[in-house]
Amino acid sequence: MDHVATLQAYDEQIRRNLDPDGPGVRVERVDGVVRRVGGSAHDWNAVLWSDLDAATADAAVAEQVRFFTALGREFEWKLYSYDRPADLSERLLAAGFTPEPPETVMVAEVDALPLDTAPPEGIELVPVTDAAGVRLMVAAHDRAFGTDGSALGRQVLDQLTTAPDTLAVVVALAGDEPVSSARIEFRPGTDFAGLWGGGTAAEWRGRGVYRSLVAHRARLAAARGVRRLQVDASDQSRPILRRLGFAELATTTPYVYRPGA
Repeated sequence: MDHVATLQAYDEQIRRNLDPDGPGVRVERVDGVVRRVGGSAHDWNAVLWSDLDAATADAAVAEQVRFFTALGREFEWKLYSYDRPADLSERLLAAGFTPEPPETVMVAEVDALPLDTAPPEGIELVPVTDAAGVRLMVAAHDRAFGTDGSALGRQVLDQLTTAPDTLAVVVALAGDEPVSSARIEFRPGTDFAGLWGGGTAAEWRGRGVYRSLVAHRARLAAARGVRRLQVDASDQSRPILRRLGFAELATTTPYVYRPGA
């Protein structure tokens, strides 16, 4: 994979020129930033890309804080390792943002991935298509990450209901117990589909559940002619993805601003 060309395509297609990717979502370009404004109170809001320098950064950050605070929305500034100015992270901290753990942007060509990896014995992969399936997805998320996935569940159900062609969700069941879940988001007009989720309950880790979920979603992408898969990988998933053929493009750190916090 050509690292420079792939990073350029990712920056152009996913950060700078991404079309609205959900019901009621707006993608706005203003004051040197590209921002995603969610379509509902529980949707994700973010600054996706910026073109700033030392003279313009503080004013742009302050304007985004004012904008989302006026909406009463928490939002995330997705800071990438190649963004400028070089001290943008310090400026975000000074403005009241809280950093979350950094992730590694990893990309693979779909036709280079192993597509035939089956789930381990005792695991069934079940597509999520309705509210009952979303409840299983949220239960798997909460079990794997130890966090409240209810807002995520509402977002996913909204998207499945209003734009089902843009999303596929799968739950890994051990009998009747959800032990993992994963999503693939399709981005029409781009070379990329995004892989999300995949966290697995502790007792099932290291047994191939995550690998089977990657293969399952890669098959869905191949069937739709998607060229590349992209993951914001945690420290736990990065070694697995590297062994499967994903390459590291950059790092990204979510800086979160919570009005009134």
